[in-house]
Amino acid sequence: MKKVLLPFLLLTAVSVVKAQPDKQPFSTKSLANEQVKNIEAKTQGGNISVIKVSAAEARIDVFIQANNDNYNNKLSKEEIQRRLDENYELTVSVSNNKLTAIAKPKERNMNWKRSLSISFYVYVAADVSTDLSTSGGNIKLSGLTGTQDFTTSGGNLDLDNLAGKIMGRTSGGNIHLSNLKDDVDLTTSGGNIHADNSSGKIRLATSGGSLRLKQLKGDIRATTSGGSIDGETISQTLDTHTSGGNISLRDLSCSLETSTSGGNIDVSIKEFGQYITITNSSGNIDLQMPDDKGIDLRLRGDKIKTTTLNHFSGSVEEGRIEGKLNGGGLPVKVNAGGGKISLTLSSK
Repeated sequence: MKKVLLPFLLLTAVSVVKAQPDKQPFSTKSLANEQVKNIEAKTQGGNISVIKVSAAEARIDVFIQANNDNYNNKLSKEEIQRRLDENYELTVSVSNNKLTAIAKPKERNMNWKRSLSISFYVYVAADVSTDLSTSGGNIKLSGLTGTQDFTTSGGNLDLDNLAGKIMGRTSGGNIHLSNLKDDVDLTTSGGNIHADNSSGKIRLATSGGSLRLKQLKGDIRATTSGGSIDGETISQTLDTHTSGGNISLRDLSCSLETSTSGGNIDVSIKEFGQYITITNSSGNIDLQMPDDKGIDLRLRGDKIKTTTLNHFSGSVEEGRIEGKLNGGGLPVKVNAGGGKISLTLSSK
């Protein structure tokens, strides 16, 4: 496929809208007559956004500014064009139902004082797959179905109303996802993750940030190396761990496995799944759960406090309780290490 470079920038813009506050696109290319099914977008400093719109509104907006641009030092359009011609290759083309938007420097060691931030804002129909990467900008996706594969070295990921196979990475930014379904795999090296109202097979990981999980359903695995975990209204299966933060989980209707190496754990079970496994190396564990199921109970910690264990058979010691509630059945294993355990059983 022959590359189409800067001349496209001279095309007449159609139905230009503001995609960034108080800024106009450097150029706009209509996609209304194209059947775009795949998007490849790559830039080294700007943002990438792909948003669902009607076919008549389909287009790509290109925003360009100096990397050190501010309200007191804005480049003219002529100066931007001059820097593009001298220092960049900018490709925007459509071929075989694929939109390609790539911005890259002509030389690896170009003068940073003349560097540009080039962002792509793409508006397409819902059924589209993407391959996106930016070295420092944010990535936003909304309203899409298909396979989404995207990476940023430092920006945030903002994802809403997506279905299909969704794979995203950021080296340091935060991740916010809502209304996602099917197959989700998202990772950040240092940012926080906020997941809301999503379902399916969901894998979330951060090396240092916190996790906020709310209204999730499916096979959920969420881990952090050092942050806290806060979860609410989760069903089916939850597997969530932190190396040192606190864990607070409420209104659960799921199988549960959770652990921390140093923080406290507070868990409230609304409906049982198939098992409960809670592990802590030294902090305390507070578990609240219904008393209407057969349970194989195993508790271990420095000290254990419980409400009355009705219909219980087994052994009770200061730091160990093991036996059956209501004839046994569902395994509930709680190990607080050197911490304390508080177990509250409640009737519905």
